[in-house]
Amino acid sequence: MTDILLIAGMWLDGAAWDAVVPELAALGHRPVPLTLPGQGDGAATATLDDQVAAIVAAVDASPERPLVVGHSAACTLAWLAADARPDGVARVALIGGFPNGDGKAYFDYFEPVDGAVRFPGWEPFEGPDSADLDASARARIEAAALPVPAGVTGGIVRLTDERRFDVPVTLVCPEFSPADARGWIEAGDVPELARAKHVDYVDIDSGHWPMYSKPAELARVLAAL
Repeated sequence: MTDILLIAGMWLDGAAWDAVVPELAALGHRPVPLTLPGQGDGAATATLDDQVAAIVAAVDASPERPLVVGHSAACTLAWLAADARPDGVARVALIGGFPNGDGKAYFDYFEPVDGAVRFPGWEPFEGPDSADLDASARARIEAAALPVPAGVTGGIVRLTDERRFDVPVTLVCPEFSPADARGWIEAGDVPELARAKHVDYVDIDSGHWPMYSKPAELARVLAAL
């Protein structure tokens, strides 16, 4: 039984994995969906460092080295966990995203309003990102979406331990293909993964939120790692 730490991307908490958790458990693993500081707990002043500390605490609490899964923007959080605990993380799985480099802001695509970044609606995600989500799934995601404190989105990524490049990485490719991802890395668009020593690619036929649209398939992909 392997611990699989699950970190959802922007606006989502641990409940985003509700359909994935029983599938992973049935496959013999212990899924641990994480709800981080600032995700609906009233901690409007939560920072990126607070979220990283919560993930590192979950890594430390695992009886064996866990698989750390980051989705979308939280791919950076998973990579920060590998940086903080390069000997404590068995593998990092990145779903639909890539880790930011040292000195970059965590998520600066939308401006905060009143100290938080709120879900902007579906218009920015039209096309391959959301093509496999019906109206019901979109409504569920939007209803679950939580404002993310500006102290998280504007936090600066700090990477300090080059042993992170020894941690195996699997890129789970939903709305883009493994060939796309390889091309971006080889072109220098993802410097962190260009330096990673062990990068694998797995395709999954879904949009950007496979935990909602393909939970059983996503669970099989993660369990196989």
